[in-house]
Amino acid sequence: MPYPKKLLNDYETVAVDLHPHWWYFSEPIAALVGSIVLGILTLVFTDGTGTARSALVWIVIALIVLSAIWVVLRYLRWMTTNVVITSDRLIFRSGVLAKHGIEIPLERVNTVHFNQTIFERMIGAGDLVIESGAEDGQQRFTDIRRPDRVQNQIHSQMEENEKRRFTVNSQPGADVATQLEKLEGMLERGTLTIEEFQAQKDKLFGT
Repeated sequence: MPYPKKLLNDYETVAVDLHPHWWYFSEPIAALVGSIVLGILTLVFTDGTGTARSALVWIVIALIVLSAIWVVLRYLRWMTTNVVITSDRLIFRSGVLAKHGIEIPLERVNTVHFNQTIFERMIGAGDLVIESGAEDGQQRFTDIRRPDRVQNQIHSQMEENEKRRFTVNSQPGADVATQLEKLEGMLERGTLTIEEFQAQKDKLFGT
């Protein structure tokens, strides 16, 4: 289920919209497979039709049913969990009935880290850690697909967002020294190339 377009701001566009990696299903599927294997072993290695065997069979059936329900619930949660990068925000939204979410404006994102174990690198999963100027300071998002690519997308959208904000703020009447300082900061961070910096500087001074 994609992120609802009605929740986007005017002129806001979606760059990335992801559900969690399939590894998100590992625990309930492992429980279901384990329950089925236990059921097969129970039928093969227990003899007779005694009360003990019957009770064991019912226990195994209950485990299989509970594991299957866990898989279904995890699937519904997977379907309603979105990690979204837009032109303005980083959004995490989750919940089947009750919803909860986190929104971080791109201009408040300070650093973006990703973590992968060797196994996670093999299957293309990992965690993202976002450090921002928000109240909570740091947010961790788990079971992200290709977290290195998502990190690159966040940086790319941050750069585009900063360019747009500078263009809006560099209208006639704005403080030239402040705008020049912002331009130099963007050049140092690599947001602008030297050619783009010089073009914006010429526009700023009207040359």
